[in-house]
Amino acid sequence: MPFFSVIIPLYNKERDIEQTLVSLFKQSFTDFEVIVVNDGSTDRSEEIVKSFSDPRIRLFSKENEGVSKTRNFAAHRARANHLVFLDADDYWYPFHLKNLQLLITKFPEAAWYAAAYEKRHNKNFTSSMISPIMENKNWMGIVEDYFENSLIDALAWTSAVCMKKSFFLDLGGFDTGITHGAGEDIDLWLRAALASPLAFSTRISARHNLDSSNRISHTPTKKRIFMNPDKYEKTAAKNPFLKKYLDQNRYSFALQHKLARDISSFKEYSEKINPENVNKKQRFLLNQPRWVLVLLIRFKTVMEFFGKRLTAYKA
Repeated sequence: MPFFSVIIPLYNKERDIEQTLVSLFKQSFTDFEVIVVNDGSTDRSEEIVKSFSDPRIRLFSKENEGVSKTRNFAAHRARANHLVFLDADDYWYPFHLKNLQLLITKFPEAAWYAAAYEKRHNKNFTSSMISPIMENKNWMGIVEDYFENSLIDALAWTSAVCMKKSFFLDLGGFDTGITHGAGEDIDLWLRAALASPLAFSTRISARHNLDSSNRISHTPTKKRIFMNPDKYEKTAAKNPFLKKYLDQNRYSFALQHKLARDISSFKEYSEKINPENVNKKQRFLLNQPRWVLVLLIRFKTVMEFFGKRLTAYKA
């Protein structure tokens, strides 16, 4: 039995999957299997995977059903006790699986684990994730409050998370009612954090490629079904950081819907936000017309080209 099952959902990623697999097979910790699930790709993605002869690869193909069903499909076929997720356009440093294995060894009682990550905005600029916990260099430990530490960048990100298979299945996996990357990962990490503390390493060992091809988050907003923060409101009454975390996600969803000219959904999200849970920059942006938001997004992209990350989540 392998130590890790690496789950890779694959849909039209012919430009990215080779580099992702190369980073996987350079791992210093080698006790893993790779479950690639071709989710109805119409390009050369599957052909590229087949060009790799590594016997640890298990390739499945099925009709297109979306990333949540695809990851769940793979999880049910995993042989290892620990599931690790890797999207077909992301990158692992050679020590990523070793980073997670050390976490598991140090905290065997934990149900889920995550490593710190960086964000590649473009070919010229990559930035570290932002969280108060990142002030502790090369730290490994149990996070006391996931939500308090996830208000700018979430501690959990899909390509840097590991879950015990039993825990993943007990949670019911990814919610298949959430579509096209509209928060299916946020929803799972939220349920996981409410069920069990996260074991975390502040050593950056994974990279989120925001400039990759065919990203599902680029699907038009009106075609996406978003996670519903409302179902966690009752629990949030007992945890102010959870309430703030939910409102930060409502803020994001509200702006996305305003940009999509879906004003009724914008109002539905924004009216449920406690004004104390968003900063001045965010309140300013919520009140701007769409054309101003479009200009500010363009400005943000230009600044990233010159190596400066702008985020409204940081006061």
